[in-house]
Order: sequence, then structure tokens, then C-alpha cells
Amino acid sequence: MLTIKRVPTVLSNYQDDSSEPRGCGRNCLGECCLPVSKLPLYAFKNDASPKVSSGADELPSDFFLNTLLLGQWEDRMSRGLFRYDVTACETKVIPGKYGFVAQLNEGRHLKKRPTEFRVDRVLQPFDPAKFNFTKVGQEEVLFRFEAGEDRKSLFLEHAVADEAKSPSVVAINVSPIEYGHVLLIPRVLDCLPQRIDPDNLLLALHMAAEAGSAYFRLGYNSLGAFATINHLHFQAYVLSTPFPVEKAPTQKIPIGNGLSQSRVKFSKLIDYPVRGLVYEGGSTLKELSDIVARSCIWLQENNIPFNVLISDSGRRIFLFPQCYAEKQALGEVSQELLDTQVNPAVWEISGHMVLKRKKDYEEASEDYAWRLLSEVSLSEERFEEVEAYIFEAIGLVESKETAAVEKNEGTPYQSSTTVSAAPHFTEGCLVLH
Repeated sequence: MLTIKRVPTVLSNYQDDSSEPRGCGRNCLGECCLPVSKLPLYAFKNDASPKVSSGADELPSDFFLNTLLLGQWEDRMSRGLFRYDVTACETKVIPGKYGFVAQLNEGRHLKKRPTEFRVDRVLQPFDPAKFNFTKVGQEEVLFRFEAGEDRKSLFLEHAVADEAKSPSVVAINVSPIEYGHVLLIPRVLDCLPQRIDPDNLLLALHMAAEAGSAYFRLGYNSLGAFATINHLHFQAYVLSTPFPVEKAPTQKIPIGNGLSQSRVKFSKLIDYPVRGLVYEGGSTLKELSDIVARSCIWLQENNIPFNVLISDSGRRIFLFPQCYAEKQALGEVSQELLDTQVNPAVWEISGHMVLKRKKDYEEASEDYAWRLLSEVSLSEERFEEVEAYIFEAIGLVESKETAAVEKNEGTPYQSSTTVSAAPHFTEGCLVLH
């Protein structure tokens, strides 16, 4: 069984030192309340800045993850803000080659918010009438997370919001999957739809870098790939074991030309049930973020649902185009798998299987995990076509030479031609009704 590490709460960041109502009186994250709030601020250092020597005012290396994020998450748990106690959920590693992780979470599907938008379009406009994060109470927010101007990270327990720009915040997921499950909501007041761009992806990479732990990952689900809220957000949590996808072997993709100065390495998963691309390295987080974001933008614009896993403290990113919802709509998924009610999003694809029925948990096997995730994956032919168009979009040409396979067993992180315009995928990963 997996164990949960307890972290002491040493800060209290929900400041309500005035009896006078502020804004609308609900103390929400909307335009009425957030600009006059004093939420704590964590300002991260620029990844292009040189490192500075530690001093008396330097934050401890584990401050962001252990003291701030997890400490405040436990504070919210003690206040009863979650819909159920995820720390009481049974969790086990499934015997087998990959070590898929199974969790029994019988409360999540009963208490989680239902999806309120179409699942056959990856890009949809923000709808203020639907649930969105501006309606969340500030008691669910742990802190603001924004770029600083210094060469080192800074934490301010009382920070007046800058009314000239929309703040990015870290909030609890009230229907958590795992210990420390939080949401990163970029520029919350701008009401951005669920859509990746270079800036918001870079913000997520900075969060992974500040956490500095191999066991803290961020994930992203597009619409059509089991995102349930059309308000831009990333998810993150701590799982103290390697994800199976992090141990899966990869094959380096040799690049013939294009981006000759880039230090980002490209590879693809092999011998894993979901086909995916792996990006790692780069001279800065921004270099890596820009390339991955351009890949995601092409998928978005061509209506192909996808999931993203940010691993290795922001230095390794997995990109999974998927089509499970399409297969569901076309009646191509077996009733046995449908009965489990598991919607394979980024965490399931990465190997953390959140199961809703005790029967499925008790009978969980590597064969079941493999069969479910295989339904998520694009076919080999289709994946290669998508891969070619992604590379065209980011200005790369794949070499024809054969690359060696890199095995990642034993540790989560052993990092290892001009084409015509890409067509719009009118019959891509669409859910047809």
C-alpha cells in the first residue's frame, strides 16, 4: 500500500481581518472581490536569471511544496472544505511490468461537478453562465502564483492585488484525486477558456520547477479529453511513486533540420498502451514551453483532443493526442469498460487509475489497465500523421535514420522537408451524435 506523508501547517493564508464585507460580500474570485483581496503571493524567479547565492532571506528549498502548498492544502482539509477525505481512499500498485497505480475513489463521481459543455469541440468560447472559477470562494485559494522581478523566489503573506492585471492563483480541487491535489488557474479574472498558449504553459512549468520534486506533477486535459470545466486550469498533486509512463521506454526522434539551435530533445513512447510524444531539456523553461505549446496549438486548431503531463520538475513533458470520447460516441468501446465509468484523462493515461467501484479495484490488473488505455490511443497510422503535422507546425523535419530505444526502467527520469499546409481534421477525434 502507498503511504501519505503528512506535512505540518505553519501558515494561514486566508485573511479576513475586517468585519466589513468586501465586494459582493461572498469573498469570491470575481471582479467584485478579488481586486480588493489580500491573498498571499508567491513570486517565482525568472528561469533565465542566473542563480544567486543563498542568504538569510532566501526561501528554503522545500518551502514552496512542503511548507506552503501542502501545508495550506492540509489546512483546508482540516476546515472541511473538501467533498470527501481522499486520504482515506485505498491505493495500491497493481502487480506487473509497469506498476500501474489503482485508487478506489467511490465518492468522486457522485460529488464531482458534471460536464456542462459539448465534448466534440476542443475549442469553445468561455461561457460566464456555466460554472467557472470566478464563482469559487477565496477560502479555497492557497496563494497567488506570479512571476517576480527578483533573481530569487519571494513569498509575501499579505499582498494587495495589482488591479492592472489579472492574478494567477493556486486553489484546492474540492473533489481531489490524490494528496495535495490543487488547481493552477492562470489570469483568473480574464476568464480564459480551456486552451493552451505559450504563456500559460510556461506558468505551469514554473510551478513544477518551484516544487522541485519528482513526485509532484502537473496535468492538463483539453475539452474532449475529459476536462470538465471550460475555464483555463492545470491540475497538480503529489504521488510518491513513479508513474508508469515515466518508466516506459522511448525512442528518440532524429531531427533532419529546423530549430538547429534548440536543445529540446524529442522522442516517442513505445511499448506503452497510449501513443505519445515526449519533449525534454531545452536551455530554459521558456524554450521547452514554446515548442510544446506550438504542438498543442496545432492540436487545438485541428480539433484533436489531448492531454499533457508535466514531469521531472518541468523538464520533461508528455503529449497524448487521444480519441476515447469519439470511440464512446461511435459505440466502439466495450460495455465492460463503459461500466467502470472511468474517463481516461491525463492521470489515468499516465498510469494512475482512479476507480469508482470496489469490484473494479479488487480485480484491477495490468491487463485491464492496458485494455482501457489502448482504447484512448490513436492508431499507429493516425498517430504518425498527427506527429508529422505537429513537427511541421513547430518547424521540424524528422530524419529518416533509425534511432535507438531508450529504456527508462528503474527511475522515473532517465531523460534520454517542407510539407503542404496541414488540413483541418473535420473527421478527427470528434464525438459524433
